[in-house]
Amino acid sequence: MRIYTESSEETLRARKLLTEWTGDGDLSKEQCQRLEQDTVSDLRITNVFLRLVLFFFTTIAVAAAVALFSTIFLSQPSQQTTGIFLLIFAAVSYTAAEVAVSQARLYRYGIEEALAVCSVAFLCAGFGFAFFSGVPYSSREIQFVIPAVGAIASLWIWYRFNLWYAFPVAMIFAIFLPDYWTLSRSAQLVFIAVFYAAGLICVARVRSRHRFDYLEEAYSLSEAFLWLGIYLIFNLKISGFSLLSPFLGMSRRVTSESAGPFYWTTWVLIWCLPPLILTRGVRLKDRFVIAVGAITAVLTLVTNKPYLGWQRHTWDPILLGIALTAVALFLRRWLAQGPGGVRHGFTASRLSGKDKRVMSVGSSVLGLVTPQSITPTPQPTNPDFRFGGGGSGGGGASGDF
Repeated sequence: MRIYTESSEETLRARKLLTEWTGDGDLSKEQCQRLEQDTVSDLRITNVFLRLVLFFFTTIAVAAAVALFSTIFLSQPSQQTTGIFLLIFAAVSYTAAEVAVSQARLYRYGIEEALAVCSVAFLCAGFGFAFFSGVPYSSREIQFVIPAVGAIASLWIWYRFNLWYAFPVAMIFAIFLPDYWTLSRSAQLVFIAVFYAAGLICVARVRSRHRFDYLEEAYSLSEAFLWLGIYLIFNLKISGFSLLSPFLGMSRRVTSESAGPFYWTTWVLIWCLPPLILTRGVRLKDRFVIAVGAITAVLTLVTNKPYLGWQRHTWDPILLGIALTAVALFLRRWLAQGPGGVRHGFTASRLSGKDKRVMSVGSSVLGLVTPQSITPTPQPTNPDFRFGGGGSGGGGASGDF
């Protein structure tokens, strides 16, 4: 069912590990070269920057081709005709992605990824125009097929091509499903949480069979996304002001239900979920799930006062930062005092140079997106002010300036 064979994926994973071990000094260059001869792959890969460029230009090329076809061959088409052609374009884009992998042997090359993503977009738009363009608003209950198709197609792309970002896209599609079934915001949130919980159970059962192969990271990311999604859905102070709020009317409904039992049930859940997530991550030694547990714990502390209606102060972030720093220092010292600096399989020492590179990239990104600048703000000047009134002289000469 997967487009890449298990041997090809394991070979690329082995080459990646060899590169990391050589960079960390665990292997010499001679040993790495000798081992690389046993891990030769026929797949074509590229670096992340060229991958992004190829993804961007392939998306533009596909959109331009569709627009050119519509301009030349479709003059003022009906919505049903547009939808049918979009469905055809979806099939063509997906077929091109399959051919790019099977014939050109592309792997995370940007081109096949863009074609697969475009196929999902064309599929959803085609269904909307072809089958639901003339459906009255009163019959909108059947329109849930559009996000359902998008979620299923995204899951297939995630499974077929092993593209990690297709999984959260499927989760986003699932958010829109309950909106066609009920107007109660609390019921919608429960439906979404049930979807995520069902996915979490399935992923947890499947990943137990892939603990030490190339699929371990993919299922780890998927489980982390599901845990985070469940938490964000139940944290009304976050979900009520998300990017989807204007489309779902979320903030208005959350405000109207802020005094009910559902509201206080979610408050209890946002305090129970972080310890549960952290326990799960520690048991599996899964750094992605542990990171989600830490993030949700911080979000719970940040949103607790708004939940309870308490007054917020300007020093609250300072106290939170001091508390987080104290916890980090305590955990680091506690781990370092263990036998050999290790406790229960965890250590505070950096074992791989990959962590340092990730921290460097993260620091660079944060530096780019930080809105505040360290450059002093220039002081305003008075345009009517003129220098003058000085005098100079010496040796029998004098002058004014």
